[in-house]
Amino acid sequence: MIELTIKKYLDEHLDVPSFFEHQKDEPARFIILEKTSGAKQNHLLSSTFAFKSYAESLYEAALLNDKVKQVIEQLDVLPQVSGVHLNADYNFTDTATKRYRYQAVFDINHY
Repeated sequence: MIELTIKKYLDEHLDVPSFFEHQKDEPARFIILEKTSGAKQNHLLSSTFAFKSYAESLYEAALLNDKVKQVIEQLDVLPQVSGVHLNADYNFTDTATKRYRYQAVFDINHY
């Protein structure tokens, strides 16, 4: 399951925790990763992932987003990953909870 592979890689390369969903007691800075879509063509899998970087300020969220992008762009060192492409990244402050976050969206080719 590519989601577990990516989460493990994030946890090994970042100094903040990553989760698949919100936790009851969240730290000030963390990542939520979400697979938003997937496809298969000629037996090759591709998935689109959103990485939401939460922090105590918009500036800190932007810095964390940059770190996440640097780590995810190196995913293709893993044997399960054949390509990583940044689709978009942007300020994605949560207006409902008033929490600062940035979001980076990647297209990831994998086996």
